[in-house]
This record gives sequence, C-alpha cells and structure tokens, in this order.
Amino acid sequence: MLLRSLITLFFLLLPLGAIADTYKLLYTAQIDPDSGMARVEIALDGKSLPQKLSMNLSSGRYSDVESDQPLELKKDRAIWRPEGPKARLSYKFTINNQKNSGSYDSRITRDWALLRSDKLIAPMSVTSKGVRSKAELQLELPEGWSAALPYPEIGKLRYRLTDPGRRFVRPKGWMIVGKIGSRQDIIAGIDTKVAAPLGQDIHRQDTLAFLNWNLPEIEKVFPKFPKHLLIVSAGDPMWRGGLSGTRSLFMHADRPLISGNRTSSMIHELVHVGTGIRSGDKQSDWIVEGLAEFYSVEILRRSGVSASAAMTRRWTNWLSGVARPPACWSGARPAPSPPAPPA
Repeated sequence: MLLRSLITLFFLLLPLGAIADTYKLLYTAQIDPDSGMARVEIALDGKSLPQKLSMNLSSGRYSDVESDQPLELKKDRAIWRPEGPKARLSYKFTINNQKNSGSYDSRITRDWALLRSDKLIAPMSVTSKGVRSKAELQLELPEGWSAALPYPEIGKLRYRLTDPGRRFVRPKGWMIVGKIGSRQDIIAGIDTKVAAPLGQDIHRQDTLAFLNWNLPEIEKVFPKFPKHLLIVSAGDPMWRGGLSGTRSLFMHADRPLISGNRTSSMIHELVHVGTGIRSGDKQSDWIVEGLAEFYSVEILRRSGVSASAAMTRRWTNWLSGVARPPACWSGARPAPSPPAPPA
C-alpha cells in the first residue's frame, strides 16, 4: 500500500511534459481588410503529432482548405491526417457575419476588425495518443494596426495560448485588431484591458473605473475568475447588446454601464465569464441567465454603487417569477406569466 501511494505521488508531481510528449502548435492569421478575409495556417512540429484532426466547416465561413498532407473534404467537414515531424494546413475565413436583424457579431472595416478567435480557428475534434500541444498564435496585420487579445503577448503580435485540461489548445474569446485605443489596469489581480476602434465614442476610462468598483466583488463570488480579461466595444452596425466569451466580452458602445432599472449588462456578461457556463438549450437557459441577472443587481449593491436593498428584493422577487423550472420536470406545473420587471 505504501509503495503504491509513493508511485502515485511520484506521477502526480511530474510535470505534464514528462508524462505526455509535446509538440509545437502555431496558428498564423493574416488579416486582410481588402478582401474581408483572414488567411489562417495551422503548423504542427514535433516527433509525435495527432493522428487525425476533423474540422467543422458547417458555418460556411471557411474556404480553400489546403494541405500537402492527407486531407479529405466531405460535406461540412475537413479531415486532416498529419504526417510528422512537420505538417501544415491552411484555409480562408470570412470575417463579416451578419445576423438576421442586420447587425453584426463579427465585423471588418478598412480600419479595424472585431471577432471571436474561436470562430477564426475552426472548431475541430482531435484524435491523439498521449501527446499535448504547446500552442501560440501569430497575427499578421496591415501596417499601423495593433491588437488586443485575452492572452499574454510573448513577442510582436505573438501570443501564448493556454486552456488547462485540453491537449489540443485553440484560441478562445474576443479579439480586436486595427487602429484601436485601449486602457489597461490590474484589478483584483486580474489583468484587465478595455479596447475599441479609434474615433468612436467609447468611454474606456469610465469602464475601467466601473470595473475597479465591481470586479473585486465579482472575483469574491467567482474566485476562479480568469486572470486576463478583455472587454471590446464598438458602435453600429455591431450587435446592440453584450456577448460574453472566454476571458472576454463584447459590449455595444451605446449600452450604459448601469441601466435605468438599476441592473448592469456589463456585470451580467462578466458573470458569464466568471462561471464559464453556456446554456446549451432552453431547458437550462433559465438557470444560467437567472444567475447572471441576479448578480447584475447584487454586485452593484455589494460594491456600494447601488445601495437600495429594496430594489434588490424587488428584482429577486421578479426573478423568482422568470427563472422557474421548466414544465418538463417531473411534478412541475405550468407557472403563471411572470410579473413585469420593476420600474
């Protein structure tokens, strides 16, 4: 028993690299505002590489997938079988993505581009045996452009990517490149940056001040909050709301930090960042959104920005009517329509 315990402790104390072989994984993304496209290359380098990568192309935004290694294109998937020690694959990605409402959740102009890096790099499932990637992202941008991503920069426009628990690491979260302005601060130990295109009416310093009041309270509730946070913003025709991502969020330039009903869309999205939970269906949406909306009020109260306990109680009562279990649960009965939100 003692010998078994010592062996187990030995392997637990070993660094991951001593247990699993590692290989270099370099993503290179060249952003071209003239075509509205990004040319992406995935380069693998190591003694042992994954046996197969199956890329999901169903969004229709990926094209011209090429490799000098075995590659099979079938319907909405590209199946790549790298052969070591070095392998490369490239494709083109359409940056603009217009929603049915006419607004954009991904946009490129002559002067800037705002998008999610986990869309830039196609979703993929990877087959590997005991190998782990050491991933980096290199951006190639027009002259005079800069970038902001929720990852540490280790060289000029080069970023180290991390995703604990995953062997094959992809970039995730929002990113903005171009002629941009940013403000940065360390808040509650979190490297926080607010970035937006130059020339737009974005109150970066006001947002940082708001975060200085409220982010410490959010970190107390969610102690595993990411140590890097990027907030990106832009005006029309971007989507007129907030969208959270990994270590990051987007907020439309016209959204107030505190709404007239004393909630905060900013805090609502920060709660999503802190939990890392995404509602995958309508049956769980009430939990995820109800939690975020509750803390959009409660955090303001805890930080002293909004000291109205009565308002907190009114919103809690309202949420109890909105965030109710779905009727499909055993024993649940259809609930009456929720009351109107407090004025």
